[in-house]
Amino acid sequence: MVRGPGMALRTPINAPLLLMGLLTTGLAQLPIPVTAPRGFWTLSENLTAVEGTTVELQCGVNAPGSVVQWAKDGLLLGPDPGIPGFPRYHLKGDPARGEFHLHIEACDLSDDAEYECQVSRSEMGPELVSPRVILSILGMVPPKVLQLTPEAGSTVTWVAGQEYVVSCVSGDAKPAPDITFLQSGQTISDVSANVNEGSQEKLFITEATARVIPQSSDNGQLLVCEGSSPALATPIKASITMNVLFPPGPPVIQWPGLEEGHVRAGQSLELPCTARGGNPPATLQWLKNGQPVSTAWGTEHVQAVARSVLTMTVRPEDHGARLSCEAYNSVSTGTQEQSVTLQVTFPPSAITILGSASQTENKNVTLCCIAKSSRPRVLLQWWLGGRQLLPTDETVMDGLHGGHISMSNLTFLVRREDNGLTLTCEAFSEAFTKETFKKSLTLNVKYPAQKLWIEGPPEGQHLRTGTRVRLVCLAIGGNPDPSLTWYKNSRTVTEPRLPQELRRVHLGSTEKSGSTFSRELVLVAGPSDNQAKFSCKAGQLIVSTQLVVQFPPTNLTILANVSALRPGDALNLTCVSISSNPPVNLSWDKEGERLEDVAAPPQSAPFKGSAASRSVFLRVSSRDHDHRVTCRAHSAELRETVSSFYRLNVLYPPEFLGEQKLVVTAVEQGQALLPVLVSANPAPEAFNWTFRGYRLSPAGGPRHRILSGGALQLWNVTRADDGFYQLHCQNSEGTAEALVRLDVHYAPTIRALQDPTEVNVGGSVDIVCTVDANPILPGMFNWERLGEEEEDQSLDDMEKISKGSTGCLRIHHAKLTQAGAYQCIVDNGVAPPARGLVRLVVRFAPQVEHPTPLTKVAAAGDSTSSATLHCRARGVPNIIFTWTKDGVPLDLQDPRYTEHTYHQGGVHSSLLTIANVSAAQDYALFTCTATNPLGSDHTNIQLVSISRPDPPLRFKVVSMTPHSVGLEWKPGFDGGLPQRFHIRYETLETPGFLYVDVLPPQATTFTLTGLKPSTRYRVWLLASNALGDSGLADKGIQLSITTPDCLGLSERYLPPLGPSELPLLPVLFAVGGLLLLSNVSCVGGFLWRRRLKHLAEGISEKTEAGSEEDRVRNEYEESQWTGDRDTRSSMVSMSEVESYYHSTKNFSPRLPPTLEEGPYPQGESLPHQDGPHSTALLTSELGALIILPSTPTLGFTGLEDENMTFSEHLYDEVERMYAPSGAWGPLYDEVQMDPYGLHWHENKYEDPRGIYDQVAEDLDAVGSDSLPFELRGDLV
Repeated sequence: MVRGPGMALRTPINAPLLLMGLLTTGLAQLPIPVTAPRGFWTLSENLTAVEGTTVELQCGVNAPGSVVQWAKDGLLLGPDPGIPGFPRYHLKGDPARGEFHLHIEACDLSDDAEYECQVSRSEMGPELVSPRVILSILGMVPPKVLQLTPEAGSTVTWVAGQEYVVSCVSGDAKPAPDITFLQSGQTISDVSANVNEGSQEKLFITEATARVIPQSSDNGQLLVCEGSSPALATPIKASITMNVLFPPGPPVIQWPGLEEGHVRAGQSLELPCTARGGNPPATLQWLKNGQPVSTAWGTEHVQAVARSVLTMTVRPEDHGARLSCEAYNSVSTGTQEQSVTLQVTFPPSAITILGSASQTENKNVTLCCIAKSSRPRVLLQWWLGGRQLLPTDETVMDGLHGGHISMSNLTFLVRREDNGLTLTCEAFSEAFTKETFKKSLTLNVKYPAQKLWIEGPPEGQHLRTGTRVRLVCLAIGGNPDPSLTWYKNSRTVTEPRLPQELRRVHLGSTEKSGSTFSRELVLVAGPSDNQAKFSCKAGQLIVSTQLVVQFPPTNLTILANVSALRPGDALNLTCVSISSNPPVNLSWDKEGERLEDVAAPPQSAPFKGSAASRSVFLRVSSRDHDHRVTCRAHSAELRETVSSFYRLNVLYPPEFLGEQKLVVTAVEQGQALLPVLVSANPAPEAFNWTFRGYRLSPAGGPRHRILSGGALQLWNVTRADDGFYQLHCQNSEGTAEALVRLDVHYAPTIRALQDPTEVNVGGSVDIVCTVDANPILPGMFNWERLGEEEEDQSLDDMEKISKGSTGCLRIHHAKLTQAGAYQCIVDNGVAPPARGLVRLVVRFAPQVEHPTPLTKVAAAGDSTSSATLHCRARGVPNIIFTWTKDGVPLDLQDPRYTEHTYHQGGVHSSLLTIANVSAAQDYALFTCTATNPLGSDHTNIQLVSISRPDPPLRFKVVSMTPHSVGLEWKPGFDGGLPQRFHIRYETLETPGFLYVDVLPPQATTFTLTGLKPSTRYRVWLLASNALGDSGLADKGIQLSITTPDCLGLSERYLPPLGPSELPLLPVLFAVGGLLLLSNVSCVGGFLWRRRLKHLAEGISEKTEAGSEEDRVRNEYEESQWTGDRDTRSSMVSMSEVESYYHSTKNFSPRLPPTLEEGPYPQGESLPHQDGPHSTALLTSELGALIILPSTPTLGFTGLEDENMTFSEHLYDEVERMYAPSGAWGPLYDEVQMDPYGLHWHENKYEDPRGIYDQVAEDLDAVGSDSLPFELRGDLV
């Protein structure tokens, strides 16, 4: 055990008792000495205190007025009694008495130090420093960890018997801990230890080192480092696991039989070998005669046993072999071994008979039988058939692997009857009683054949070349089997080796049937077989036959007098037929044309045939190149012709063919192939292309390639590639040139388009469209007018002109309806077509809105109210507005008058605001004049005082049923105050009036219900505001109506039925059907009469308004309609237009935003107020839905209604096919207006079918506003 320095503080008193005593007293202080150092009257000596207690170090000085401070390990704590930075320290005592005691609360190890009381120099005395006072703190800090080397928890591998060093270091502690080492539970005595300072002040660490010599018994055991301290209740431990390596025990071989080492060849031997102990377990290997034969082994780790089994098949050569088993491991000093020597018994591996068993009859045969090495030796015997033959002599010799070789010789006379008998040599031994070893041969006695002949076609028969001829050679008897051999003209016939001759000769093999032998020769007769001699030979016997073959010319050869030909050269050709049987006739032709020839002298012919020859004379040209001159040999007897040709090779310079294309068409950005059709011999050496004087690289370029045949391939063709390409061809005979034009077609591109094109009303103008295109086609120009409606797109009144690359749309007597966007479309067949947008602007004089002869605006003349006068006009170019009051030009510099002007396309507006309206000054007639360079127009607006409302206008019936009537009217001037409407009605048969309030108050249609069928009524309509009502004096507010009586008519026609005349159910069905038919006919008749009436009214209105509409519709914009589509057809004539009123109290026109306010966002229109346009939905008692027409809307006189908007992008340049809304700005844009706020609205009125008079059938099942005006009111 290693002990730390804390033992120096130990006393005989038990440590726990000492600690308890210190804690109870709180402070252990040594007595103060009687004599203090000079200058001090009291001073503490060294103190020992327990951690956590309170300590006081006393210091009394003789000079009370001096500055006194304490120093801790040389660090001055300062004279401040509170001692900043040390919250547990402070000075106690009376400084006047010289008491400067250092009081320390809750001591800890940081307070363990040397302290000095220092007195500064003063008038009272010199500088003083007290002796050092040592304060020792008894604090116990247990070690928290032990650091073991090798690392704790690991497994270390050691070799048994060797010495190793293990170190163990404790963590910071106080006092220093004791360290003990345990090896397999036994304390290690050879330990050295050192105690050093810890990582913190006042703490210690212990370093201990042990020397360990492990043994095999320590394998798998623990080596433990144990640290103990008074501060620990139980010791702390760290350990490592010892893996001790030691060698294994000797190997043991277990022989499977009784006699060790004795085995038989062919036996499967298994020898186990085991070795016990060792770490790691033993490695086993088998050796045979010192050479490894097996390195496979297994290990049983529980019992520490290594096992290896040698498996081998014993062979004769293993006789005397030494088998060894070796055991070792990584810590073995040497190899341990056990061995065994093999004794092998083996039979002869083979029996061999030397000598030939084939011999001619009546001759001796000599043979030798040899038995290869065996252990022990064997005896030999001879057998022929079933009888034993005696050997001539026997011999025994030493053999391989310790065995013996046995030999026996035999000589005997053979006869014909011995042929085919078996001759056997047999070996036997007592060691191999269960086995027999022998070798046998078949005796072959030779004797000759007896007869030979040939079977085939008779001699002298004529055979046609190509005829299949079969010859068979036959023989009888003989041993060995006779060898049959065929000969042709004394040469052996063999199977042909070349594949093309396989069909001509087939030589069969010799076949045997009983004692008869045959061999077949099959051949296809050819010229070489003519009069040839075929023989068959068997031994000394031979037989022959001869063939006669007819054949055409075997070779037809053409001879020429020259090899190189050029145009104009003379050529002499000779045709020679080498051999034929019978003779042939020769003739010449060129490409099917017969030629004149002459005979040549005959020559000798092979194959005993006839030869022939003829010649022809020719003069060649370039057209004869590659033509064939044919010689034909005809045999009339064979009815066969043989031909041979001579191909003319005429050398001539390049010549372009008639099929050569001189013009090639291509599409821009596509590919083009300029073909080359040239004839030349030899072929052209080079094809050179030039374009506009520049030679194209033969190696190709980014956009061209010259193909192997000379053709020029281009890709990504542009219009700059259009032109003539020169081709230069050359060979060794000369050159040729050709021009090929490339015609590049490209899509049209508009080069010039005057946009905008302007014209005055009634004038003429040409919209010219100039393009760049190829090809230029007569009908490639087309024009479209861009508009929403089909009638807006008509070009019937315009003239289309096309000349070359220019197209023109000519307009005569321009009208406002022709203004708008036009599109020039050019399509020459090359995609894409070109499109250009141009705007036609038709200029016209101002046309001011004239809603009434005199527009009224009401305002209170109390000098506090304001009034706004609205003047709107249309015209192109821009309009300038001027205002007059009672004919006198208005001074707009007056701060009471403010004017705002707005321009949007051809629509222009001026708003005049009058502040502080005075009855005396401002109740007057204001005139608004609109002027542009083409003319001017004006309108009058009367500013009046507030008053009772005017009577309503155009009060009429729009629908009627037996129990209700639909009413409609147009509000009159409201007098400047909110107005509402009341209906008074009476029946002519019953006195008294009934009153109904129209709800909601602003409604302009109302359905009066609760009426009786077939009854006459009078109906009045009144308007009222806060100042009174409009009165009943106006005849236009009174209607006389009579309700229809359809049901009454049907009831009168019902026949009375008695209770017994008809069955009840059929009667009810009949009555119901009659009632339904009568009601339908009644309602249908009523609606048909009303439809005719409304159609007449609508046609009249449209006829009056149509001419004006056609005159002033100026569609130089893309017309866009805001609001309901039905407002577009609500055109009225001047005779129907009533006063256009605004009161200043509830009139707030929906103006476009000012420049300060900014425009509305795209896609949103200005707040829209519906005018008095609505549709009454009435429901009759029969359930039919009746749709009534709406009231026309006020607008410009003779122009389209207010809801028509004009696109703001009329006058801008055309940048694309269809520009998005808002993409073009106005031409005359003095003030920016919202593109969707181009119209002014009247006062907004609520839906007349309000919540107070709705019925279920009034819901709008279909969009009635979408119907044409003439058709509204029909049954749906």
